[in-house]
Formats: sequence, structure tokens, C-alpha cells
Amino acid sequence: MGVVILLVMAAGVALMLARRLPTAFALVLLAVVIAFLAGAPFTGKNSVLDTVLQEGAPTLAATMIAIILGSWLGKLLDETGIAGTLVRKIVEFGGDRPTVVALGVLAVSALVGTVTGSAPAAMLAGIIGIPAMIAVGVPKVTAAGTVLMGIAVGIPFELPLWQFFSTALELPIPTVRGFMEKLFPFALAAALAFVLVETRRRGTEHAWSLKSVDTKPRSRREELGDAPWYALLAPAVPLVLALGFELAIIPSLLAGVLYALVTTTRPGAMNKRLLRTLYGGFEVAAPPIALFIAIGILLAAVKLPGTVDALEPLIKAVSPHNPVAFVLVFTLLVPLCLYRGPLNVFGLGAGIAGVLIATGIYPAVAVLGMATSYNQVFGVADPTSTQTVWSAQYAGVTPQQVMVRTLPYVWAVALGGLCVTAATYL
Repeated sequence: MGVVILLVMAAGVALMLARRLPTAFALVLLAVVIAFLAGAPFTGKNSVLDTVLQEGAPTLAATMIAIILGSWLGKLLDETGIAGTLVRKIVEFGGDRPTVVALGVLAVSALVGTVTGSAPAAMLAGIIGIPAMIAVGVPKVTAAGTVLMGIAVGIPFELPLWQFFSTALELPIPTVRGFMEKLFPFALAAALAFVLVETRRRGTEHAWSLKSVDTKPRSRREELGDAPWYALLAPAVPLVLALGFELAIIPSLLAGVLYALVTTTRPGAMNKRLLRTLYGGFEVAAPPIALFIAIGILLAAVKLPGTVDALEPLIKAVSPHNPVAFVLVFTLLVPLCLYRGPLNVFGLGAGIAGVLIATGIYPAVAVLGMATSYNQVFGVADPTSTQTVWSAQYAGVTPQQVMVRTLPYVWAVALGGLCVTAATYL
């Protein structure tokens, strides 16, 4: 039966790759089929309805709340002009020096990447940053890649992501934070190398305008002008509270929301802005919330006793335990997290992680190291991820071009994360 379950998983990957089913729907369907194959009853203990669907759906509820708050803060950074002001100040400081401007946009991208992920983070930094880089001669692919590599620098400190890995892998937040701190230097070194190497190796390409920018009307942010200097600290507030003071994630994000609001908004306008940005945050958060509901259902299915018993001998037979073999095998498998592949942690990869932990093949902290290392690749180079698609299209290039240029750098980040995992936890 274990072979049949693996074949069903492969079929699920094929459905997602072919785009016959949205990822969330495919994961739920996959979970139900796996549960039936594992011999789960329809109702009752360890059942399809009560365990997989009823208990699985809210498994990642804390993550969903963190996603909403992060999206809310992202909306506030956009509407109040905080993100736009950060980018404009960096561009003004950089002048006509392509590398300096690119490094500045990289820094802002990293900062907003700690608040919210995916396309919203790319848009906060890229709407102004990408045209500014191209205007001073940064090649278009490099400009798009710079925003994405910057977001990847912020990913290790993205608080909703901490909550996701903590809940999905049943690990305490300090454990997740500890590994993310070890992963951060690799992400930072790769991002700096990308900007310094690519801006010099490719030279300057002066393209003074973008079609997407020329046809874009003035945004509300541009009409509002610059945000006050003290408001620019808003993206760092949750990070300082969570890292420096070890405050819980949800209160840290709420503090960031309140700081951004109070430092930019008149008392009489606070209520309207709070509600408007909160509702806007819900719109941004809806797709990842749907995905996290599906992931919770899949995790419940792969943790059923019947699933574990069926898959344990097969997974143990192919899983390397020698630290060197672990690093080599899983480094070679990095491309499987692209194109919504089986090692994408926001897809079937979450189920595979659950199987590895449930069967006791690897300790949960080792699975954390593997999953977060792969996530650094997915967050930058996957041509199907929303931030990659948006950044590439806004810069006037294809997501595949961005993937080819950025993949060597993020592959090195994954290698670094896997080396730390093997040396520390195996």
C-alpha cells in the first residue's frame, strides 16, 4: 500500500504541475485519497471526516492569523507611504551609481520581506525600486532578481513563517528562530554576491522607461508624499520585539501595525484607515490561508497510523543517514522544490516533511533545516511563485530568465543550510 500512496502523491504533483487543479484543491483531494488508502474509517477516531478534514483544517490557525497580521502591516506600509519612502530615500542616496542603488533596494526588500512574503513584499519594494534600478543602468533581469534576493534575506526573519514551521513541524518557536538565525548569513552572503557580481558582470543597460510604469497611474502612496522619518522604523518593530525581546509573534505583529498607524495617521482618520487596510490585508492573505488550510488537512492525513505504517519501510530504505550523503542527496534534489514540485514546502513538501517526522526517519529539527533551506530556493527562483512572476513581468523579462540567473545563488544557500543541518542535527 505504501507504493500506491507514493504513486497517488506523484499523481498529485502532476495535477499541480499541469495546473489541472489549484494547489490547495489538489492537496485536499490528495489527503482524502491517502486517508482512504491508509484504511481510515469515514467517521470516528483517525477518520477521514473527523480527523483529516475536521481536525486538520484548523491545524495551522496560528499561522493564518500571523499571515493576516503580516498582510495588514504590509497594507499599512503601502498606504501610508512608508515602503515607498524607504525606497525613494535609498534611490536618492545612491544617485546614478547602479551598484549602490541595487544594494539599497536589496536592503529595503529584506526589511519588507520580514513583514510579509510573496507578491506583496515584491510590490512594496519593487514598484519604485525596479524602475529606479533600470533607470541607472541595472539590467532588467538583475533588477528583478535583486528584489527577490532581498526578500530571501528577510525570509529567515519572517514571523508568520516562524509560526508556520513551528506549528507544522510541532517545534517550539525558539528552535525555529535558532535555525533561521543560522540560515540568515547564507541568504545575506548570496544576495550580496548576486548584486555585486551581476551588476558588474552584466555591465549597465540604460533603459529609461518601463511600459508597465509608463501606463501606471499615480498611486495613493505617491499622492501622499514621504512618510515621517520615525515611521520608517515600522517594518523593524515586530522583528525587534520578536528577536530582541522574544515577544510572541502575534503581539509583535500587532505592535508593528499600531506603530505604523500612530506614526502616520491623524487621530480622526485612524478608524477608517485601520478598517480599510485590515480588509485589504484579508484580500492579500486569502490565497495563503486557503493553502494553509489544505496543508493542515494533508498533514493530518500523512500522520494517520495507517499512512505511517505503509510508508515507513519505503521512506527508510531511500533516506540517507550519513551526514555527507544527506547533504549530497538533498542538495542534488533542490530542483524538486521548483515548479510546485514534490519538495515545495507549501505543497506536497509539507506532507513529505510530515511523513519524515511521523516515521521517525529524521528528527523534526533536521526536517526543519531541510524545509527552510528549500524554501530559500522556492522563494526566489520558482517561476510559478507569485513574487517571481510579478517581479519578472514588472521588469519586462520572463520568470524563467530570473530563475536561470538567481538559481545558482539560492542553490548555494540551500547547500549551506543543509550543511548546518547535517552538522548540527544528524
